Amino acid sequence: MSITIIFLCIVAFFAGLVDAIVGGGGLIQTPAGLILLPNHSVAQVIGSLKIPSFSGTFFAARTFLQKIKIPFTRLLLFTSIAFTASFTGSLCLTKVSNAFMKPVILIVLVMIAIYTFTKKDFGQATKNEQLDFPWYKGAFICLGLGFYDGFIGPGAGSLLVLAFISWLGFDFLQANAHAKVVNLSTNLGSIVLFILKGSIIWPVAIPMAICNAIGGMIGSRLAIAKGNQFIRTVFLVVIIGTLCRLGYDIFLH
Repeated sequence: MSITIIFLCIVAFFAGLVDAIVGGGGLIQTPAGLILLPNHSVAQVIGSLKIPSFSGTFFAARTFLQKIKIPFTRLLLFTSIAFTASFTGSLCLTKVSNAFMKPVILIVLVMIAIYTFTKKDFGQATKNEQLDFPWYKGAFICLGLGFYDGFIGPGAGSLLVLAFISWLGFDFLQANAHAKVVNLSTNLGSIVLFILKGSIIWPVAIPMAICNAIGGMIGSRLAIAKGNQFIRTVFLVVIIGTLCRLGYDIFLH
């Protein structure tokens, strides 16, 4: 078990690093957890992995918020909706199979990859300098992707970044800051549900959380230092990786 935890901690570090830069750390962490913890239920594995996801996202969000300011009212609205939606999604996960959603997500990610690759200026500048927009757009993003993160999960951070850029006109840095805060709330919503269900393996979750947090701190500093073009490149890599993973699940598994 100790060797397994060491491997999971290494995975958690890289997941935190990638997730802080552009989201999608679950793409790395979730498959590894399911492979290395075969004797535990899916709910236990997913529930346990939410702890390191939360810790990494927490430190990444804190770093981003030191540079990118988000109005308190918007922060409260987005996080409240995301928490509730994710809690509901995780509740549904304990009752319903989500396999039917994978082909839909595969199609969505193909569209995201094509759009991001062909639009060279995508996310390179903030179109809305005042960051003033109809509140319902942000609320809808948090509701839909909050539920998705609680119910299915992979690629939720990347989808949040995409939605904040496409719908609200943010650049990658602004979108990343908002995505981290919302993702923090979705992780927390799921954690509360899985704690109530007794589905967290704490001896695995805690050391992974420490390593994920270290990765998150390093990744967020890299993202801020390197800027939008660097984030765009990593974004494409993560989206393509997610496509490969989902494609394997659908067509080869």
